[in-house]
Amino acid sequence: MFQLAHFSDPHIAPLPKARPSQLANKRFLGWLSWKRRRRRVHRREILDALAADLRAQAPDHVVVTGDITNIALPEEFRQASAWLGALGAADWISVVPGNHDAYVALPWAQGLGAWADYMSGDGAPAAPPAAEGAAEAGQGAFPFLRRRGPLAIVGLSTALPTPPGSAAGALGSGQLERLAASLDALGREGLFRCVLLHHPPQDNGISRRKRLIDAEGFRAVLREVGAELVLHGHDHSFNDARLPGPRGPVPVFGVPSASASLGQRRPGAHYQIYGIERAEAAWRIQVLTRGLGPDGAGFVEAARRSVEVTA
Repeated sequence: MFQLAHFSDPHIAPLPKARPSQLANKRFLGWLSWKRRRRRVHRREILDALAADLRAQAPDHVVVTGDITNIALPEEFRQASAWLGALGAADWISVVPGNHDAYVALPWAQGLGAWADYMSGDGAPAAPPAAEGAAEAGQGAFPFLRRRGPLAIVGLSTALPTPPGSAAGALGSGQLERLAASLDALGREGLFRCVLLHHPPQDNGISRRKRLIDAEGFRAVLREVGAELVLHGHDHSFNDARLPGPRGPVPVFGVPSASASLGQRRPGAHYQIYGIERAEAAWRIQVLTRGLGPDGAGFVEAARRSVEVTA
């Protein structure tokens, strides 16, 4: 059984000190939100406790579905790179970016380039992606592909700079076309295809300002060529949905923020481990949920369940 761990939206604290010139844009609203509320929600000690618990569980691979930073300051990317490095090696952890990681446009070397080794496919160079238009800027290197055991891990980017007040995301036509071709080929190999993205792809009532703009395009790809599992973050809540695939429903799971404290509007910090194994004509997924305990210090088992997907 292959063990795949998934957490999301760590929003690593503390927020580094920003120069006034760095806040003369959309970042100011995010900085204000952090000072007024979010610094009490996203706690570094909780995130570090999750990391310790994750290492103790020793899964075969770890995936992180975005929003590692808060307002995309260059120092945040360096801080997050150090945190990821302490968590584990880049071949053990796969990362896709979130909207907070693209809060404003940044040169590759000052931003996402700090995590390039965690967002590149097997044998692919850690190089800046090519822009392909407004909805594709910074997404030309996606999707990336990593093969781990029976899994094909396919990472997408929905992250792009948006106007103040917007937390929307998009994949763009080029990325969707590459995704369809990749999933089709991987399906013919009989691999378990796990797709990573930040924004929820299902129609779950998420507000227009936070939605995945071309979610229907993503769902169309799933209907045509399928996948075995889709993982996301973004809304800091549990999601357990199903999207139509050519051979049956495709499970879609989202998790709360990995650094969220208890007593907030959203659930406290949780992560999930998916035990994946082939069972004749199906894939069986054993879902283990681990969450922040009632004392707010360590992590404990919160739930277990099983899902089957037609192979």
